[in-house]
Amino acid sequence: MRTGKDLELVGLTKRYGDAVAVAGIDHVFSNGSYVCLLGPSGCGKSTTLRMIAGHESVSDGSVVLDGKDISRLPPAKRGTAMMFQSYALFPHLSVRDNVSFSLRMKGEAKEVRHKAADEMLELVDMSHLADRMPDQLSGGQQQRVALARALVTRPRVLLLDEPLSALDPFLRIRVRAELKRLQRELGITFIHVTHGQDEALALADEIVVMNNAVIEQAGPARDVFSAPRTEFVARFMGGHNVLTVDGTPCALRADHTLLAPAGAGGRDAVVTSVEYQGDRVAVTARMEGEELLALVPDAAFFADPKSPGEAVRLSWDEGRLHRLQA
Repeated sequence: MRTGKDLELVGLTKRYGDAVAVAGIDHVFSNGSYVCLLGPSGCGKSTTLRMIAGHESVSDGSVVLDGKDISRLPPAKRGTAMMFQSYALFPHLSVRDNVSFSLRMKGEAKEVRHKAADEMLELVDMSHLADRMPDQLSGGQQQRVALARALVTRPRVLLLDEPLSALDPFLRIRVRAELKRLQRELGITFIHVTHGQDEALALADEIVVMNNAVIEQAGPARDVFSAPRTEFVARFMGGHNVLTVDGTPCALRADHTLLAPAGAGGRDAVVTSVEYQGDRVAVTARMEGEELLALVPDAAFFADPKSPGEAVRLSWDEGRLHRLQA
């Protein structure tokens, strides 16, 4: 349900000369939700985030928060806070002083800003390292400090620009769970830019897929994955095959694409690649000039393994085909 506390983009546009980076997008971010802006490089997602934050000017349209147009306000007056991809910690300041820096700029007394910083450091489990310098921290610890610094002003909306990109895969999974926990505990809106489909699916209440400066599709994470609206979304989200049936493009989930030995029911195909993925095996096969992906449970695959060059049959339940917009 839409409330006056939502963040709304109204015809939001950014131009650089003749180039349009964001083309008149309209969207409402529900208050207290975790939203991922997802899309390939150059699609406009980071520019959109920076316009919300006030770090990029708006060419046309507006950013509305709590029913108020904040498009022309400086970043510190918007009720938003941004966590940058680089973390941008001050190397000469301790962890505590990094977190409290924005309060220092507002003229808060030392004891007030340190109390607020300590509360945020406790929230991100970094209290024991409050007196350390940034170069004494791991990448994951620096990420937590940057998060605490963004949260110390108690923003209405937290903006995160590729916050996990510098972390190794194992730590990335841990930190994204912490981000989701924090968002739920704080109850504020998180808008998180990423190009990682797995990251978006794991975190988002809503996924907003951008392409060529516009929003291609937005909705609950499960809906965007299971019911892509366009061929671009189906291919970008991954895990789908795109087929043309009676002249109409259709999406078919790879885990609904069945693999059988040659001579069984289905359509003739030839295996082109096999990739073991732990709990499943990704088998790509060429059929009638198209390559299709079948995700096969590992036990089923190794009961009857296939190799590149081997003839197989591909089949699926016609009811699993999802019609796409042309």
